[in-house]
Amino acid sequence: MHILNKSNNQIEALKKVTFKSLGLKERKDLQEWIAKTPNILGEELLIIQKEFDGFDGTSERLDLLALDKTGNLVIIENKLDSSGKDVIWQALKYASYCSSLTGQNIKDIFREYLNNQGNKENIEDVLIDFFGTEDYDKKLNSGLNQRIIMIAGEFRKEVTSTVVWLLNHGLRVQCFRTSAYHHRDQMFFTFEQILPVKEIEDYIIKMADKQREDINNQEKMSNRHFRRQEFWTQFLIEINKINSFCQNISPSTEQWIPVSLGMGGVSISLVVTQRYARAEVFINRGKEENKRIFDFFITMKEKIESDFGDKLVWERMNDKSTCRIKYEFSNVNAFDSEFWSQINKFLIDATIRMEKAFKRPIEELRNYLSQG
Repeated sequence: MHILNKSNNQIEALKKVTFKSLGLKERKDLQEWIAKTPNILGEELLIIQKEFDGFDGTSERLDLLALDKTGNLVIIENKLDSSGKDVIWQALKYASYCSSLTGQNIKDIFREYLNNQGNKENIEDVLIDFFGTEDYDKKLNSGLNQRIIMIAGEFRKEVTSTVVWLLNHGLRVQCFRTSAYHHRDQMFFTFEQILPVKEIEDYIIKMADKQREDINNQEKMSNRHFRRQEFWTQFLIEINKINSFCQNISPSTEQWIPVSLGMGGVSISLVVTQRYARAEVFINRGKEENKRIFDFFITMKEKIESDFGDKLVWERMNDKSTCRIKYEFSNVNAFDSEFWSQINKFLIDATIRMEKAFKRPIEELRNYLSQG
């Protein structure tokens, strides 16, 4: 940092010094400056407590507790010259402790703080003024959105490395480097956000949110695969008690399993989702041949449906290469075991009836294809 000497139009370097060398204290000085002027951290914050120790079963105290404009609790930890290696662990503990604070807890904490400061203002008026709405209650500490701000003269590498990792996983953590300068009989101080870099903070937050969404989606897919495998395991046990159609089939993590009709590329597919269960004759032997086979079957539609015992849905799907003839059971969920008995009954019955209805047409199809 430099200062301009107007008398000679030159800039002079300020001497960087430690807080300790200036006789300044963490609690008495740095903490008080932030409590009285929280906007030095680059945003409007409402300090609601100092030296907060309201953690059951511990004697620990966090330096400053604040609210941001969206109602998130902000845990502020101050260190004078060096962050030390344990500051991130401290801050994470305090954030976890504060995650359970209710709106009423927060009001009580703030009321105590104002009383200790000799401030007789009504806390409702202060909070309404800060949030700009009377409906601020639902904003207070909603969800797992607690934030952490750490302030120090220098941050150790293990701290910054951990902060970067936390940012990449969607946690709101900021590091501010504070520096002290001495010039003649004056002292100067700076507060600079070093993590995340201010200019790209919004981008980092968006990327972290996307990464968290991707992880959640991966977990959902993993859970779906596990649940599907559970369903097919019990289904195969049930159908194998009745016939041999599925004796050589293993439980799948996919939403479908194939049942042979004795001809490659033409099989019964049993399909389950969160919305329906379906048995379908699936035709997949190459686009042109698929359409010819479908058209061949549809000439026997009346006989096939008569043998099946119900109407089927015939889908030539001209915009796709495959074709299918399906029978569907709606409003059932294969991920909910309460529906499994109904789905089992439907699929077993549909498989038996489809095998019967298409046995003769498959034989005729072979002759038809062999004749070109």
